[in-house]
Amino acid sequence: MSKKKRRAFTPEQKAEAVKIVKNSGKSVTQVAQEMGLTVSALRNWTRQEEINQSPAPRGPLTTDERAELVRLRKELKRVEMERDFLKKAAAFFARET
Repeated sequence: MSKKKRRAFTPEQKAEAVKIVKNSGKSVTQVAQEMGLTVSALRNWTRQEEINQSPAPRGPLTTDERAELVRLRKELKRVEMERDFLKKAAAFFARET
């Protein structure tokens, strides 16, 4: 049995779907069925849009904050690898002398 390929949506497509939910007065379930989306995906997009519109200081992360967190984690991993390499190189050259 083959797995179903995961669909990818652009930010514009997500924003349009959320806009339809907000402006049409229809439920998330109805809009999801009409657009051929899963209810959980559309519900998550709607929830994230609400978070982005009114961020709370101690609340969930906005989309921009989440992207920055991912970028900072990648940068931290790279810097830690560089540090570990330099430690090993320093120890190697210390043994040489």
